Amino acid sequence: QVQLVESGGGLVQAGGSLRLSCAASRLTFSSYGMGWFRQAPGKEREFVAFVSRSGGNTYYADSVKGRFTISRDNAKNTVYLQMNSLKPEDTAVYYCAASPPRRVGVSRYEYEYDYWGQGTQVTVSS
Repeated sequence: QVQLVESGGGLVQAGGSLRLSCAASRLTFSSYGMGWFRQAPGKEREFVAFVSRSGGNTYYADSVKGRFTISRDNAKNTVYLQMNSLKPEDTAVYYCAASPPRRVGVSRYEYEYDYWGQGTQVTVSS
């Protein structure tokens, strides 16, 4: 079955950086839009960033715009989230997700994604 495996999470001080990776298998990766979501303790999961199938278009939540960068390498079946200038409020479990070919445009909502990873913890200390 389809697998999405996140890595790269960890503990970092405020102002620091992390790069998350999500490796996909058993799907035609280049046919899927890819997104990152996060869920902080006691809060609902929220959209973070989206990248189109080709990687040519990206979209960000206002809370991370200018600090986070989403990218993908279709040859490696991997999507990335570069996170700079991290803040304590960025602390959350981060999930990658795959939005199927039938979806057009930016996928910002959970119901637009068919496959999810297991998540990776990011903790930002103050």
